[in-house]
Amino acid sequence: MVVGELRDATKRYKDVTAVENLSLQLEAGRVTALLGPNGAGKTTTVRLLLGLTRPTSGSARLFGGDPSSPAARARTGVLLQVANVPETLRVREHVHLFASYYPSAMPVNAALEIAGITSIANRKYGELSGGQKQRVHFALAICGNPDLLFLDEPTVGLDVESRRAFWQEVRRQTSRGRAILLTTHYIEEADALADRVVVINKGTVVADGTPAEMKRLAASRRIRCVTSLGSAQIERIPGVSSVRQDGAATELLTNDAESVARELLMADARLSGLEIRGAGLEEAFLAITSATGNQPAVTVLAGGTQ
Repeated sequence: MVVGELRDATKRYKDVTAVENLSLQLEAGRVTALLGPNGAGKTTTVRLLLGLTRPTSGSARLFGGDPSSPAARARTGVLLQVANVPETLRVREHVHLFASYYPSAMPVNAALEIAGITSIANRKYGELSGGQKQRVHFALAICGNPDLLFLDEPTVGLDVESRRAFWQEVRRQTSRGRAILLTTHYIEEADALADRVVVINKGTVVADGTPAEMKRLAASRRIRCVTSLGSAQIERIPGVSSVRQDGAATELLTNDAESVARELLMADARLSGLEIRGAGLEEAFLAITSATGNQPAVTVLAGGTQ
């Protein structure tokens, strides 16, 4: 069931077009990851869906109605990076206050437990670490018992253990039928959680599908090595699709790893640290955004819906 939708949405700010003819659907029980480089239009897309701004043309709908309506907002939870949270209130007081805004809120203790902050419920918000504050923000997003969750960079500031625990909770929420829109710079996070990945660049959708489908868009192998060869020399090797420097090492994507490796070894007898492995979602993301950086075309994969 579709709970949120943009249909051919365009948003212009004077002479700047933030998103153009963008269509997107959010479905119950699924995590949709919205990815894109900085300035791609992710924030504007989220603001349109939340009704915080209106499209110049096209439409935005939540639960079949106006996203800014009280009925839609009562069914929506939001975790954004910008959060003006009074520092002198205690954690429990914050969650209790937010829950009071919703007609079908969950018990405060349940929200505290879901967010993993029961042990700090009586501490003042201003005394918390960055990771603890982020978990409080999640409690505030979930306490209204929403049908749709917007999670903007939800694990910033969390340690590895807390991040994994958060992933488990997101999976539990979707198993209960909640729709989630996830924006994140952690490609591993999108790979672990998303049922569907939508990549936008320069305000348009450039790829849409499952993580597995996205990976098939990337060159099939990644080669990493330490070499004296320059990027321009490596790019001229047949089969190399992209090259980047990672400190002292060079990484490249290719659909013919064996032939490219032979060429590298022949061209640089001192080449060392040679590694070859399959490409993942991060490589797919880089390949998609670099290939479409100057193109408005949209690639819609079998798993996507537009």
